[in-house]
Amino acid sequence: MKFRTLVLLATLFLGTLNLPAQGKTEKFKVYGNCGMCENRIEKAAKSIDGVSMADWDKSTEMLEVSFNSGKTNVDAIQRAIVKVGHDTKKYKADDKTYEGLPGCCKYERPEE
Repeated sequence: MKFRTLVLLATLFLGTLNLPAQGKTEKFKVYGNCGMCENRIEKAAKSIDGVSMADWDKSTEMLEVSFNSGKTNVDAIQRAIVKVGHDTKKYKADDKTYEGLPGCCKYERPEE
């Protein structure tokens, strides 16, 4: 009985060691227009190691991401999205990449 109690306490203690600074959720603006944009933006975000969830809202152009802050950060996620042609408030996609987007995906680019 004492052994089971000791094992249970050790398991609970060891399980709490991984909790600090792991899961984090952030929202930020990502410019886009349509369902194809949504797929491209979410796929780019999820391609980053440590991202567990990405959900882009077409009406607000806001991306909500959940990620392991020990493995990645918002800047890395935004840079991945910019590489596929979508501007964020912080980074601008390369003009050539933006121009390569399908016509329906060409959003009104923010002024610098």
